[in-house]
Amino acid sequence: MKSRAFRVPSTIHFGVGAVSEAGGEAKHLGAKRALLITDKVLASTGTIDPVIESLSAAGVETIVFEGVNSEPTTAHVREGVTMFREGAGDILIACGGGSPIDVAKAVRVLATNDGAIENFMGFNKIGRPGVPLVAIPTTAGTGSEATMVTIITDTSRDVKMLIGSPFLLPTVALVDPAMTLRMPRGLTAATGLDALTHAIEAYVSVKNQPLTDMLALSAIKKISRFLPQAWANPDNLDARSETMLGALQAGIAFSNSSVALVHGMSRPIGANFHVPHGVSNAALLGVVMEFSLMGAPDRYADVAEAMGLKTDGMTLMEAAQAGSDTVKALICKLQVPTLSKLGVTREKLDQVVSKMADDAIASGSPGNNPRKATKEEIIDLYYAAL
Repeated sequence: MKSRAFRVPSTIHFGVGAVSEAGGEAKHLGAKRALLITDKVLASTGTIDPVIESLSAAGVETIVFEGVNSEPTTAHVREGVTMFREGAGDILIACGGGSPIDVAKAVRVLATNDGAIENFMGFNKIGRPGVPLVAIPTTAGTGSEATMVTIITDTSRDVKMLIGSPFLLPTVALVDPAMTLRMPRGLTAATGLDALTHAIEAYVSVKNQPLTDMLALSAIKKISRFLPQAWANPDNLDARSETMLGALQAGIAFSNSSVALVHGMSRPIGANFHVPHGVSNAALLGVVMEFSLMGAPDRYADVAEAMGLKTDGMTLMEAAQAGSDTVKALICKLQVPTLSKLGVTREKLDQVVSKMADDAIASGSPGNNPRKATKEEIIDLYYAAL
């Protein structure tokens, strides 16, 4: 077994009330003023108030940038960098779903590295560490609070840029399940299935390793069991907690292993059709699993068992197929809208599908899939996902 790195934030607080640690952690990092990156909904509903109160109690002044109200773009990053450089803070706090956290990751490294974020597309192109970042997720899905990647849409090219570097890993993660209680059902489903995709892809990826395997299987078990409960009863804090723990585990797993074909194909859907990331993952997960089973039937059989299926007496391929069928059933149960219901038609897909396949391959993620896909096969999978 060759040597592999395993990286996580320096400190992770998990559990109800974890958000109250914001002030203490910021003060420990030497902060006197913080730039809090979030969105207008979280600001207007008071979701970020406990964060600001904790910072204030620790003597840390807070300036709020609430402009990240969509998938993260280069424009969001430029605005955040401008605010930070003009003296809005000496530390970054990100509070929200994956979008505010991803923007904050980009801002933190641009504060200490010259150039635009577009210059860092790809892996390990960031030369210097960024400023301290405290990440506080309000969804149980992206795992961005514990990953070494950020995804930023370059609106000039309609490309979702995947940027990876250890310097993107948040300094501190405050993972508080109570912060997810206001999530509507649709967002609960989409983000939860995003996390499930992270866990499955981390486990079947050709870059898997023992530490990520352990976390990925635990995440699959937790999410498949508790996500439906959190979706059916949004006030079920126990189900929210288990789902969020699964999402955190999945984030750590894929950050230290990798995502694969689903994510490679998902990003171009978001860039071209503005479909939320979790929804595009859900649309692709079933068909990509079907395509990939023969590449690692033993791994997919383990996924089935982690989801609670009894596979005694089945062949590896039968068990793997059962897991795929169960994932499809879960997606159906959670009523995630199909791509066609979100306005993705065959006619529109015809116009961009070749470029989408090229962009998927260029991201590098499909190369980690247990069964490699050609451009033509990726195009076929896009149509199958409709």
